[in-house]
Amino acid sequence: MERHKLSLPRETERLILRTPLATDATAIQEAIEESFAELHIWMDWAATQQSLEVTRTVLKQHQANYEAADDFAISAFLKDTGRFVLSAGLHPRNWKVPSFEIGYWCRTSLQGNGYVTEVVKELTTAAFRDMAAGRVEIRCDSRNRRSRRVAERAGYRLEAILRSDDRANDGSMRDTTVYVLLAEDFISWTQDFNAA
Repeated sequence: MERHKLSLPRETERLILRTPLATDATAIQEAIEESFAELHIWMDWAATQQSLEVTRTVLKQHQANYEAADDFAISAFLKDTGRFVLSAGLHPRNWKVPSFEIGYWCRTSLQGNGYVTEVVKELTTAAFRDMAAGRVEIRCDSRNRRSRRVAERAGYRLEAILRSDDRANDGSMRDTTVYVLLAEDFISWTQDFNAA
C-alpha cells in the first residue's frame, strides 16, 4: 500500500503546525516541565521527568520518522507570538486501510482555549483529504475527561471501551476509550463544521 506523507507546515486559524525540530527542544522542555504533573498521569512517555537532552533526541527521532513517512509528529505554535502550544501526531496504525490515530497534549497554561480541538480538526482533514484515510481514531484513558471531550467536540464517535486494556503510570489497570471517524462520515463531518 502506498504511504502518503503528511504535508507540513500547515496553518489553522491561530496556529502554525510543523515538524518538531531539535532546535525546539528548550521551548518544548519548558512546556513539559510546566505540564509534567498532568502528563505523568496520562502519557506513557511521561513516567519520569525527561532531561533536555532526551527531549532533543526525541525531537530528532520525530524528524527522522517524518522524513521516512513512518510517523507524523507535529508541534504547534501561536501565529502571533511563536510560543509553543502543544504536541500532536497523526500516527499510522494500518497502511492497508489506511488508518491513523491522533494523539495530543497541550501545555497546562494554554489549556481550555480550544487549541487541541483546532489541531485535531486540521489533522482529521489532512488524514482524509491528503492521505486517503479510511479510518481515524483517538484513543485515551477512559478517566481522561479532558481528552475525551476533545474527541467529542471534534465530531468523533465513541466506538468502544477496551476494559483493562493497559496500565497507567501508577501501575493501575486502565480502560481505553476508542473514538472513531470513518471516511464515509467525513463529508457530513465537513458540512457540520463548515456550518458551525
